[in-house]
Amino acid sequence: MPINITMPALSPTMEEGNLSKWLVKEGDKVSPGDVIAEIETDKATMEVEAVDEGTVAKLVVPAGTEGVKVNALIAILVGEGEDTAAAAKSGGGGAAPKEAPKPAAAAAAPAPAKAEPAPVANGHAAGDRVFASPLARRIAKDAGVDVTALTGSGPHGRVVKVDVEAAIASGGAPAAKAPAGTPSAPAAAKPMSDDQVLKLFAEGSYELVPHDNMRKTIARRLVEAKSTIPHFYLTLDCELDALLALRTQLNAAAPMKKTEKGEVPAYKLSVNDMVIKAMAMALMAVPDANASWTDSAMVKHKHADVGVAVSIPGGLITPIIRHADEKTLSVISNEMKDLASRARSRKLKPEEYQGGTTAVSNLGMFGVKDFAAVINPPHATILAVGAGEERAVVKEGEIRIATVMSVTLSTDHRAVDGALGAELLGAFKRLIENPMGMLV
Repeated sequence: MPINITMPALSPTMEEGNLSKWLVKEGDKVSPGDVIAEIETDKATMEVEAVDEGTVAKLVVPAGTEGVKVNALIAILVGEGEDTAAAAKSGGGGAAPKEAPKPAAAAAAPAPAKAEPAPVANGHAAGDRVFASPLARRIAKDAGVDVTALTGSGPHGRVVKVDVEAAIASGGAPAAKAPAGTPSAPAAAKPMSDDQVLKLFAEGSYELVPHDNMRKTIARRLVEAKSTIPHFYLTLDCELDALLALRTQLNAAAPMKKTEKGEVPAYKLSVNDMVIKAMAMALMAVPDANASWTDSAMVKHKHADVGVAVSIPGGLITPIIRHADEKTLSVISNEMKDLASRARSRKLKPEEYQGGTTAVSNLGMFGVKDFAAVINPPHATILAVGAGEERAVVKEGEIRIATVMSVTLSTDHRAVDGALGAELLGAFKRLIENPMGMLV
C-alpha cells in the first residue's frame, strides 16, 4: 500500500513551514534515516529523514513552496513490487480526513425546513464554512480583512497567505462586518499601507526587498511583545575591573588540548560568558523573578535557562544555555560558541532556541553604552548589556578611574514588580563586582 509522507511538526508550536529543497527525486529508493528534504521554519532549516523504506512515487509539494501546513501530504512512497504510476495517480494510500460527526436530531422533532443560503461573490454560500490556513487567518485579522469574501487559490479553494496578501496589495480587501446589533468598537490605529509608504518616495529611488520568514516572525513577535507585555526598565552601573582581572587569570590557566589545528586552549572566556553565569545565579538567588506569566498561573522555574541574542544574516536568534546556573564558566563559554556558530548557519534545532526563562542581549561589543531590550515571551525579563568603558567614579571622597558597564533590565510588570526587579538586578551587580562568587 502506498505510504504518505506528510509535513512534519518540527516543534510543538509549528503550524506550517516552507519546503525549501527536495534531496530526492521521483523514482529514487529511500531507506529509514535517509535525508529526503529540507524544511525551513521561521528560525532554522531542518533536515527531514525518511521513516519507511520504499521508492518515491510522487513529490506532491514542489521545492520552494511556502506555508505548507503541518500534516499536509508532501510526497508518496511505494513498497517493493507496487505500481509507482498508479500510486502517484491515486494520490497516496492514506485515508481521507473525516468530517466531525454531526449531532443527531431529536427523534420526535421533525427536521425544520432549511433555507437556501444566499450566494456571495466568491462562490461561498452565506453561512458556509470557509477554509483558510491559520497564517492566512492571522494576516487577515491583523489587516481587517474578511476571509469569507476572498477566493482561495489553495487546494479545494482553501484561502492561503498569498490570497490575503494579494487582496491587501490591491486595496480591495473587504473588512469583516460585525453582526447586526453589535456595538461597534473604536477603530484601532493602523500602520500605513505599502502603497501609502511608497507614494512618499520618488519612483526609481528605491528597491523592494521581500521579507523572509525570519524577518516576518521577528516583526510579529516584537509587535505582540510590546502590545501585550507591560514593560518597565531598571538600569544599574557595574564595575568590571575585578571581573576583567579574574577573566585574564582564568584564561591564562586554561589547559591545552589537541585539535586538527594543533594545540589550543580548552576554553577562552568572554565577558559575555560571565554575564550569562551571573544572570543565571542572580535568578536562583531571587527565585520569584525566575518566572513566566500566564493568565491562569505564575510559572515558577526551577532552573535558569538563559537565552543569548545572536545576530545572524537577516535578523537575530536566541539560542539557550540550559541550566546555566549549574554549569561552569568554561562549559558555558564552549557551549555558547557552538550554539552561535550553528545559529549563523541556521542549523539550530527548535529545542535549542525555544523556551528559556530569561535572556541577555549584549551590544557592548558594538560600542553601545546603554539600551533597553524588548522582552521575548515567555520570558519575564531580559538584560541589555552595554559597553565597558573607563569612567571617573567617586570612592571615599576621591575621584578614581574604573571600568564601568551599564546594564538595563526590562521586566514584565505582571510577573516581576519593581522592587523584585531591583532585587534581581542588585544580585547580578554583586556577582559581576565580586566574580569569585561565580566559581563556588
